[in-house]
Amino acid sequence: MQSIRRRVPRSLSTSLALVALLLAACGTPPTAPPPVKQQPVPPPPSKQPDIVMPPPVGPVAIPVPAPTPPPVPPMTPVSFESLPGWQGDDLRQAWPAFIASCRVLAKKPQWSAPCTAAPGVDARDNAAIRRYFETYFVPNQMRMPDGADTGLITGYYEPMLRGARKRGGAFQTPLYRVPDDLITVDLASAYPSLKNMRLRGRLVGKTVIPYSTRAEIERAPLNGKELVWVDDPVEAFFLEVQGSGRVRLDDTGETVRIAFADQNGHPYKVIGRWLVEQGELPADGVSAQSIKEWIASHPARRQELLNVNPSYIFFREERLPDPSVGPKGALGVPLTPERSVAVDPGQVPLGAPLFLSTTHPVDGAPIQRLMMAQDTGGAIRGAVRADFFFGFGGNAAEYAGRMKQRGNVWVLLPK
Repeated sequence: MQSIRRRVPRSLSTSLALVALLLAACGTPPTAPPPVKQQPVPPPPSKQPDIVMPPPVGPVAIPVPAPTPPPVPPMTPVSFESLPGWQGDDLRQAWPAFIASCRVLAKKPQWSAPCTAAPGVDARDNAAIRRYFETYFVPNQMRMPDGADTGLITGYYEPMLRGARKRGGAFQTPLYRVPDDLITVDLASAYPSLKNMRLRGRLVGKTVIPYSTRAEIERAPLNGKELVWVDDPVEAFFLEVQGSGRVRLDDTGETVRIAFADQNGHPYKVIGRWLVEQGELPADGVSAQSIKEWIASHPARRQELLNVNPSYIFFREERLPDPSVGPKGALGVPLTPERSVAVDPGQVPLGAPLFLSTTHPVDGAPIQRLMMAQDTGGAIRGAVRADFFFGFGGNAAEYAGRMKQRGNVWVLLPK
């Protein structure tokens, strides 16, 4: 029998095919597209600080230092009329001291004319002496480097001590002569700019070393160099400060002069200033008298105080034929009480006359008089600085110990 197959229309077959495909798709998960590779994102650029361009460079101003004021001259020429008390001073009292200075100064050319004319002046005529100074000299007011014309005026005197030729009893403190091993080098001979400067020490091998200080001499006495022995170590110390004095010898009954001979080369230190720094004395209460009172109240500290001053003075003995004649100063002539002063020879020519205006240490009365620069001292430094020589005796000791006044100085130099 012939089979019969039912013929399906074409559009329908196409539709069925699409349905089959859709059904097949529903049974199989779709394949994901390949991932897209991401490029790294660069970090945002950091913010750079704004750059400020400098303005155009022009001329640069160089700071100019303030002008340095010119140094104050240490001497200012003035007239005699400007000297306070010049007309009232009895110059006859100063004339012998000036004649003594001229015995030394006449050897110097600048002093030849005035010193040659001096013997022709009547020493008894005050007016004639005044005319002489006004004719041959010019006053020069002394000033400090800062321009100050006022300075410190102190005092000194010639003391009397008790002593003996040999040690014994109360006489236990030696005054020494110059030791054999002390050498002195005059520096001006090699270096003229160091005039008045000397180097002191002792020789060890080929080397000059500093000489012993006060404390070292106290620990190791200079045996065999004792000049005399005195009964008071404090008065012996103050004898060194004064520079010379007299000793009444109990074992022989004679009185001798003990004069400055040399020094150990160490600088002079003021023990009164140390007491102020330690709070032991008020600044306005320092005098020789107050220092001695402090030592009497603190005997165990006596040597501690004295050793503050490393300077040590050596002496020589001199005859005393005329007790009225003063000791010799650095100029080499006898000092005249209340008409001689010690000065700084680096500032004031040694031997020159000078006019001093200050006050008395006890009653404050004016002291305005002509003086002679005939001595020096370890503590006397500066242009407006003088040490007033009061002479010998109880009053001289009292006045000198209390003298710490302010004053002005005029140096009289040849025209």
